[in-house]
Amino acid sequence: MNKPGAGATEPAGGLGGKTFDERVSRALADGRLRGALRFTTDRLFRMRRQAMEALRASAEEGLALGDFEEVRARAAAIRQHAVAHLDFYLGQAAEQIRRRGGQVHFARTADDVGRVVLEIARRRGADLVVKSKSMASEEVHLNQVLARAGIEAVESDLGEYIVQLAGETPSHIIVPAIHKTREQVAELFGRVIGQELTTDTPTLTAVARRVLREKFLRTEIGVSGANFVVAESGTLVLVTNEGNGRLVTSAPPVHVAIVGIEKVIPTLADLSPLLALLARSATGQQITTYTHLITGPRRPGELDGPEELHVIFLDNGRSQLLGSAYEQVLTCIRCGACLNVCPVYRQIGGHAYGGVYSGPIGAVITPLLAGRAEWSDLPMASSLCAACDEVCPVGIPLHDMLVRLREENVAAGRSGAGERLAMRLVAWAWRRPWTYRLSGRLARWLQRGQFGGDGHWSERGPGPLAAWAAGRQVPVLARRSFRERWRDLAAEPTRRVAGSSRPAEARSRTAEAQGPDQPGREVGRG
Repeated sequence: MNKPGAGATEPAGGLGGKTFDERVSRALADGRLRGALRFTTDRLFRMRRQAMEALRASAEEGLALGDFEEVRARAAAIRQHAVAHLDFYLGQAAEQIRRRGGQVHFARTADDVGRVVLEIARRRGADLVVKSKSMASEEVHLNQVLARAGIEAVESDLGEYIVQLAGETPSHIIVPAIHKTREQVAELFGRVIGQELTTDTPTLTAVARRVLREKFLRTEIGVSGANFVVAESGTLVLVTNEGNGRLVTSAPPVHVAIVGIEKVIPTLADLSPLLALLARSATGQQITTYTHLITGPRRPGELDGPEELHVIFLDNGRSQLLGSAYEQVLTCIRCGACLNVCPVYRQIGGHAYGGVYSGPIGAVITPLLAGRAEWSDLPMASSLCAACDEVCPVGIPLHDMLVRLREENVAAGRSGAGERLAMRLVAWAWRRPWTYRLSGRLARWLQRGQFGGDGHWSERGPGPLAAWAAGRQVPVLARRSFRERWRDLAAEPTRRVAGSSRPAEARSRTAEAQGPDQPGREVGRG
């Protein structure tokens, strides 16, 4: 993760602006960015919904583990159990990896990861490293560490390769180049081969394949992450939709896997519910194209696989969350579903967040790992609609965690002066009946002429809150308050009519509207 303050004060991934507000403003002003975000997130969300409906139908026929809620309960229990007993399963995983010929390194900080990788590269005399998609390597800024040491790092995942050519960082956990249009990708690839390209997918992927294949054949070291590590066997599990993951982990003589310590799961059987939800949540697939299980380096007599396997378990602040109110955030399986439904992410994209992780999960995990004070703006980047809770495949209560982080900001005095003043005024006004009633009358007076025919505030109001209201449908206040209506009703003379306690006038109006000659009705008798 970024060192404290770094992501909060430096430009992030091609979206200029040193502060969070500046990055958000630039993102909102970029129509092409917002169009690309809407197109892809809408598509991913639609595919996820269809996949979950298909899962439900399969469950009803007895062909699946259960519907979404049932499988989610199992997946959440597995992840929470593993995190609650992390010391045991992490030790078991390390023991099994070593038993099968692999080497294990524990990295307390991001710098420790860089040191280990550089030691391996120097021992092998490597000047080139080819990488598969790995958020953990992004977290420790491995590419920059290698570049400073004169070692070229090349991303082999298509989306990662695109953002690397653009000099940017991933904008989405699953779709790194979600913010790029086809035209932008064609322009980037055209620069690489020195010719103008069409924007069709086969042409663009063929260019990437041709350029990257030479890198695979020449490199000494392949670097990957891992979606899960099975403790009972020391097996690394990689889930990808491209064949680059298999090439990175088997073609080079050395495979280095950088894995967060929270990625361990107890047994191979635990993979079933997790894989069932990961693919559906991330891309709407029943299963990803490649689910790669790696257990140790190449053994005597085997024809393929690396000579060396190094697994680097990354802490980088994770262990500090164990036993805390935020422990459950460590159960995240990095599917990206919360990003696709978040109304904030869908408008500003990932770079505006400034850190490695974006969306609701980033708004929670970045302050926890990299510093609450330095990243205090991120928990505020949420509408608190709780859509992230609904789609999370392991049931992380992101909504509650965002609220808790906001409470911590307020308690620590990290909220804005204007916000604090506004909340104090509201608290003062609404603790007294007369000021509460006065605030209602004032609000109703202010809304006069400020709303359109759809019954919501227009974009030009309400007054100083116009900018806040422009992106929302703010309901119009009732012209008369409940207390005023109650007072008027209580003042009307009432009499019992046909066993009813409604005012006689109201009862007569109802009867008149219904008509006197409806069969079976006797109006005004008794």
